[in-house]
Amino acid sequence: MVPELAMTLDHPAIARLAEASRKVDLVCGTVLRSNDFQYFNAAIHLHAGEVAHVHRKVYLPTYGMFDEQRYFADGDRVRMYEVDGIRHGILVCEDMWHLSTSYLLAVQGVHVLTCISASPGRGVLAHAADDDLRSVAAWDGLCRTVAEYTTCYVVYCNRLGYEDGVNFHGGSSVHGPDGRKLLDAEEERGLVSVEIDMREVQRQRVATPLLADERVDFTLRELRRIVDEQVDGPY
Repeated sequence: MVPELAMTLDHPAIARLAEASRKVDLVCGTVLRSNDFQYFNAAIHLHAGEVAHVHRKVYLPTYGMFDEQRYFADGDRVRMYEVDGIRHGILVCEDMWHLSTSYLLAVQGVHVLTCISASPGRGVLAHAADDDLRSVAAWDGLCRTVAEYTTCYVVYCNRLGYEDGVNFHGGSSVHGPDGRKLLDAEEERGLVSVEIDMREVQRQRVATPLLADERVDFTLRELRRIVDEQVDGPY
């Protein structure tokens, strides 16, 4: 159904959402079609009636129940963008599981990292109630860790409900720049809110200056060495 559902940025549905963004910013998921008929799993930030940013999902999973590379093209960039003086970054689901993406946003100085997701509930935790899923705990730990080591807000929004027997567990949350959970929507439907205070970003980056101390040149040099030293295996 990907070609049927795909749209371009001038689609009337996006125009309607853009108009709604004059009252409140929106981050929406969609399938975007390029001019050469490639299809991307994408997220769009709409602000003040316009498209502020588009992120095309970089990492397309092909394990378990997932087969995204069969249908989608890979995104090829992770970019920071500014809205009203706040530095934002967007990731889509699997992107978040690759630490390189949040690292790239961190060294660009993002203040708010938003991840939208359609993550199914999987794996019951040992010695836990039937509804305590391993995937819920994993996402919670991941969001907390990324928030703490990037010293930015991490906003996670996950799908909720069932489709074709698959359970989407919700669990949307917001973690502060010190890693503390500020909001846990669990299985709540509707609108929830949390205050984003840029002074908290400043305080955390002064108290724990990970970003200021980051050595991007060192990381880049080591990555180049690793790539250069890679050799084919015996087969």
